[in-house]
Amino acid sequence: MDFKDILHLVRDDFAAVDACIADNLRSRVPLVSEVGEYIVHSGGKRLRPLVSLLSARACGYQGDRHVVVAALIEMLHTATLLHDDVVDDSSLRRGRATVNARWGNPTAVLVGDYLVSRAFQMIASLKSQDIFDIMSDGTCVIAEGEVLQLINQHDPDTTEARYLEVIHGKTAKMFEAAAECAAALTAQELRPALAAYARHLGAAFQIIDDVLDYTSSAEVMGKNVGDDLAEGKPTLPLIQAMVLGSPEESEMVRQAIRTGGLERLPDIIALVQRCGALEYSHERARQESEAAIAALAPLPAGPYREALEHLARLALARDH
Repeated sequence: MDFKDILHLVRDDFAAVDACIADNLRSRVPLVSEVGEYIVHSGGKRLRPLVSLLSARACGYQGDRHVVVAALIEMLHTATLLHDDVVDDSSLRRGRATVNARWGNPTAVLVGDYLVSRAFQMIASLKSQDIFDIMSDGTCVIAEGEVLQLINQHDPDTTEARYLEVIHGKTAKMFEAAAECAAALTAQELRPALAAYARHLGAAFQIIDDVLDYTSSAEVMGKNVGDDLAEGKPTLPLIQAMVLGSPEESEMVRQAIRTGGLERLPDIIALVQRCGALEYSHERARQESEAAIAALAPLPAGPYREALEHLARLALARDH
């Protein structure tokens, strides 16, 4: 089962999600609608709403409220991207100019705020205390993860444990909320299993994303190579390169993280690729992927559970 097969399984649900997002992007302020449509429809695999749709169907859900859940998850994720790009001063995402590069930081921040507010209106419309609790707690954890990442920025003493804490907050938590909300619609007993699955899937996804910063190209990734280093982010490949490299090589990486400079980018890419840091990072991602698959054991067998399993494996084979 490849990614197209997985998407085909919920193709009608995805069409409904797109329509739901379009309906909820409408605003009396034209700029809000314009920017919202620009970022939401700018590509990407939409993994978080996909996880939500597959999780709901894997639980046997037969209604249509999972469409609203998937749509609001995508809108919240989009809001975090808008804010992230402002914080990171990013100019390129998914091969296109970021909103802050095209319209400026104030517009990016305020439209991000609008998307958050709209998403919580959608949460309220579901009239589910469980979903409200999951999303209100989840958005707090996501915000804390972003602040933790900011604290770690330019700190070469960041440990693997601190790195994992960041990615479980800023990335994996949204996956977790997507799956757990879907289970809350119909199968409370499966909430812990699906939350664990999505948490590990999100971690695997982010680790591979950080690996790609040193193995892919701007054309393939849709963002600039070396962006993490330029922002002084001590991601797992860099953390491990400092462990495995010589004292001189380790100091080179430490200095680059401190300054956020790209003067030694070719040397650092070469080091990361030859010292075993990428292999180590891939192995950590594989462990997260396997943990995700194992967490699905309580779910009933069927095509949707199988799709979730394959999604966890495909997370390791990404090239962008």
